[in-house]
Amino acid sequence: MKSSIFILIGGAIGASCRYLMNHALSFTEFPIWTISENLIGSLLLGILTGYVLIKSIPLHWQRGLGVGVCGGFTTMSTFVLDVVHLFQQQTLFLIMIYLFTSLFGGLIFAFIGMALGKRMASQQPKGATNYV
Repeated sequence: MKSSIFILIGGAIGASCRYLMNHALSFTEFPIWTISENLIGSLLLGILTGYVLIKSIPLHWQRGLGVGVCGGFTTMSTFVLDVVHLFQQQTLFLIMIYLFTSLFGGLIFAFIGMALGKRMASQQPKGATNYV
């Protein structure tokens, strides 16, 4: 039950951040906001994963931050819809840039995030709590 509450709160935070980011970056036809959200979300989830590999944090926090915040912030459905819109505009070059940037950029950001998370966890001062 505790995990569900953390996921609910995290999801609200992530979705609200995505909403605000969409309005801040909605000045272009190219879906830069979706790429930005998904890359940032990949980085954040990578940081969380890397941190958890070194330090133990309660499962409800892991789920609240990972499934809730990162899941609410990132968006697969908008990614797919953006590809459909670009396809309808017959912009094959933009589709390829969008797909490449989203997929490979997401992987790169996740790996960078994992490295950062591990580094953050390993540099935590002795005696400090392991909980986020």
